[in-house]
Amino acid sequence: MSTAPLVLGIDQSTQGTKALLLDEHGQLIAKCSRPHRQIINDKGYVEHDLNEIYHNVCGVVADLVSQDSSYAARIACVGLSVQRETVGAWRKSTLEPLYNAIVWQCGRGAAFVAQPEVQAAAGYIRTTTGLELSEFFSAAKLAWLFDNVPAVQEAAKAHDLCVGNIDTYLLHKLTQGQTFATEPSNASRMQLMDIQKLQWDEQLCKLFHVNMEALAPIVDSDSLFGTTDFAGSLPQPVALHAAIGDSQGALFGQGCLQSGQTKTTYGTGSSIMMNAGAQVVPCEHGIVNSVGWRRGGKTTYVLEGNINYSAGVISYLKDDLGLISSPQETEALALAANPQDYCYFVPALSGLGAPHFNSNARGTIVGMSRLTTKKELVRAALDSIAYQVNDVVELIRKSSREATGIDVSELRVDGGATLNRYLMQFQADIVNLPLKVPADAELSGMGAAFMAGIAKGVYSESILGQERVKAQYTPQMDAATREAKIARWHHAVQTAIAHGQG
Repeated sequence: MSTAPLVLGIDQSTQGTKALLLDEHGQLIAKCSRPHRQIINDKGYVEHDLNEIYHNVCGVVADLVSQDSSYAARIACVGLSVQRETVGAWRKSTLEPLYNAIVWQCGRGAAFVAQPEVQAAAGYIRTTTGLELSEFFSAAKLAWLFDNVPAVQEAAKAHDLCVGNIDTYLLHKLTQGQTFATEPSNASRMQLMDIQKLQWDEQLCKLFHVNMEALAPIVDSDSLFGTTDFAGSLPQPVALHAAIGDSQGALFGQGCLQSGQTKTTYGTGSSIMMNAGAQVVPCEHGIVNSVGWRRGGKTTYVLEGNINYSAGVISYLKDDLGLISSPQETEALALAANPQDYCYFVPALSGLGAPHFNSNARGTIVGMSRLTTKKELVRAALDSIAYQVNDVVELIRKSSREATGIDVSELRVDGGATLNRYLMQFQADIVNLPLKVPADAELSGMGAAFMAGIAKGVYSESILGQERVKAQYTPQMDAATREAKIARWHHAVQTAIAHGQG
C-alpha cells in the first residue's frame, strides 16, 4: 500500500461542491461531488444555504476518503477554490449564518447601485478597485444585507458580525473559528478593496454601508490558513494551505504564469481571464482588473470579463425548458441543426455581464422561422456561449495590445462544457484562436490543490509546466462567415437590451 503524500482540492462552486484527490505527481486519482439547492424566490433572488454548503464540503471529503482506506492518512494539505462574489453574514461568536448566502448571479443590488450618490462614485470605484460599478460584485449584495436584515444589523451593533465571500466563511468554519481571513483573488471581487494596496477602502465601505470591522484581513493566497479535519471526516487535521477564487484557480491550474496567457472557464457563468503580470493594466470598459493571486508576497494581476450565463444555459434548456434530458444530448442536436436557420438566443436570464453590464436586458430569441426546431434552438444556445466569450476576448486582446504590446495567441479552456466538441470547434472558429482543452476538466480545484501542494513542499513549481492537453481545436471558418455571424449576434444582443428598457 502506497504511503506517498496526497493533496486535496476542494472546489465549492455555484451548483455544488467537489473534492479532488491528487497524487504526488499532480495526477487526479479520485473525485466526489455533492449538489446544493438553488434557492430562488418569486423576485428572482438567488440564494444558497451556508450550512448546507459547509456540510457538503465536509461530507464530500468523507465520500472521497471512503473510496480507499489509505487515502485519509496520506493527505498532506488542502487547497480551496470557491465561487466568487457570493456573500454571507454570520455570527463571530457561534459561526452561525444570519441569512442565506446571496449568490453572485442575484440582481437584488441593482436598485442600490442605481442610486445617484452611488452612480456618482463610479469613477472612483473603477480607479480604486479595478471594477465596473455593478450589482454583480459583492458590495451591493452586502449593502442589501446591512440595509434589510435585522439580524445582521443587530450583530453589527454587538460587534459580533462577520461578512465575506464563501472563502472567508469556509475558512472560518472549517478551522472552528481560529482563522478569519480572505485572500486577494476573492477580495478583489468584492468591490471594496483597493487593488493597488490590497486593503479594504474606507470610503467604499462607507458608500456600501459595510461595517469594516466585520471584514476579514487580507493575506496571501498560499498562506497557512490553519488546519481542519472536515468535521471528523479525516482522522487528523491537515493544513489548509491555499485559498483562491475558482476562476483564478483555473488560470493557475492551466499553468498560465506568463503575461498574455489566457483561459476561459465554462461553468454556470464564464470567466475569461488573462495573466496581466505584476502591474495593473489599463483596460477597456467592459472588462475589469482583478488580482490573480498573491504568493510569497508577490502579486499577479489579471484582466477579466465575466458572463452571467454560459454553460448555465445548458441547465436552463434541461431543467426549465425541458428541451433536453441531459447535457450530453446537445452536441448531436447542434450538429444536426439546419445550417440555413439563423436563430440567435441571447441568454440574458439575469441581465448581461461583461462587456455590457446591463442588468435590465432580457433573455431573447431572435430570427426564428419555420426552420427553427428543437435542434436549432439548442444550437443557438450553445452558440451564445461562444459569442459571449468572443466579445470579452476581443476587449482583452485590445487592452493588452495597447497597454503592453502582448497579444493573445491561444485560448486555454476548462470546465465541463469543454467535452462538447461542437461548442469547442465553434468557439475556436468565432474567437479565431487555437483552443487547448486539458485532460482534466476540474482545473479550479486542481489549481487550488497545486498551490497548496507547492506551499507545503509536496510539489515543485514545475508541476505547473506539465503538458496536460487532451484535445486541440483550430479555426476553420472563413473570415466573411465569421464576421457576418458576429454582426447578427450583436444585433440580437441589442434587441435583448432594448427589451429590458420596456
